Amino acid sequence: MANIKSAIKRAKTNEKCRIRNKAVRSNLKTTVKHFDAAVIEGDASKAQEAYNLAAKRLDKAVAKHVIHKNVASRKKSAMAKALNQVTA
Repeated sequence: MANIKSAIKRAKTNEKCRIRNKAVRSNLKTTVKHFDAAVIEGDASKAQEAYNLAAKRLDKAVAKHVIHKNVASRKKSAMAKALNQVTA
């Protein structure tokens, strides 16, 4: 453990951010899994709703600096491609 007051404060802040980031990342994985399940079922309307929610959560994660914007863009692109195959 740190001895300097500012380092102690920083350690506390880092722990709070780590917990928040972990929750956001976990939530992202869950929404992407729901989308994948809808695509596998072949239900276009359910897949569209899941895509909208997943894209929204990806954008929020980028805004909170949990994931990089290119990662979110890549995931959204792959999901859109899968969605287009289901709707076609």
